[in-house]
Amino acid sequence: MAKGAAGRGITASDAIAPIFAKAYPNIGMGANEKILLSNKGRTMKKAHGNPMLSRRRIIKGAGVLAAGIAAPAFLHIRSAYAAYPERPVKIVVANTPGGPSDIVGRITAAALEQATGKTFIIENRGGAGSNIGMGYVARSDPDGYTILLATNAYSVNATLYNTIPYDPLKDFVGVSELATSPNTFVVKSDLSAKTVKEFVALTRANPEKFNCATPPIGTTPQIQLEVLKLRENLPKLEDVVFKGGGDAIQALLSGTTQLSSGSLPPAAQHIKAGTLRCLAVTGETRWPDMPDVPTMAEAGYPDFVFATDTVLMAPAKTPPENVKWLEQETLKVLSTPEMKEKLYKAGFQVRPKGADAAWARVSKEIAMFKDIIDKSGMKKL
Repeated sequence: MAKGAAGRGITASDAIAPIFAKAYPNIGMGANEKILLSNKGRTMKKAHGNPMLSRRRIIKGAGVLAAGIAAPAFLHIRSAYAAYPERPVKIVVANTPGGPSDIVGRITAAALEQATGKTFIIENRGGAGSNIGMGYVARSDPDGYTILLATNAYSVNATLYNTIPYDPLKDFVGVSELATSPNTFVVKSDLSAKTVKEFVALTRANPEKFNCATPPIGTTPQIQLEVLKLRENLPKLEDVVFKGGGDAIQALLSGTTQLSSGSLPPAAQHIKAGTLRCLAVTGETRWPDMPDVPTMAEAGYPDFVFATDTVLMAPAKTPPENVKWLEQETLKVLSTPEMKEKLYKAGFQVRPKGADAAWARVSKEIAMFKDIIDKSGMKKL
């Protein structure tokens, strides 16, 4: 509140009173005096016995009016410039619970909540090779409150499917890379096969007895199985597709399938417990916690490198300042030793790269997977 010459506070009424006085100079005249009207020179006479409003009453009313105008205006400004996010941010995982993207999503959401004091929730929308979840986010309001946690399926599906519910080059923007994990070929420990080549031999001898569990069509584990079948000429090795990597591992554990092609995280605890045996990893190098497990290249399959990468993306028209906030806060939590340790124990290596790097990888992979799919002869869906 400003101070006047006499030291008195200048109120909203004081500020608006001159405007009213100038607009209505005759306010406060006697009860029988006429107020000249500009409408065709007509006059209006105030009724006797009901005195005209005084300046003081008008000024008082002006104060009420000023408060009525100022309050919603202030609230509007406050709302428009409130610090993002002022309500929960929903991270949509386009797969079922228990898979690699779900694991990364929950670890990341918890870390962001702890670091920022804001609320982050995970919503699983699996199905149709992750297309359901990705299409849902593409059509959501681009306000920064619904974002996507995607895997390589985002890039794969651009070629694998004839029709998808999003434009991979136009409907999203990158926020941040999160983590990466090598894929695996895993069997139950009581199976006689100790290597991929030994499993292939068993399958050739009894093709009707063996099948393989994979996460959704279009994920890198599903594609790598198709590549293995083509290289080894195993057309009868059935691909049993599940909605998520966690479901695929459960199928292997229950004996529904004899092989699992999936990312490391859903299988990691079972491999450590000795329930499952990892025949090979598909990374460029061996996984540090499993030094005795060879890479596919070491197992006799050159140029056989696949991984499961996770990335945060937002609808394309999301305010840049909201995307920037998400990027910065995500990179902060990814850089902490605690976060690196949690992800590593879950079977991931942290990948703290920002929005530009994330989008560059995703865009590059669209062309890369198109080449792989075309060369492998995989049927488009």
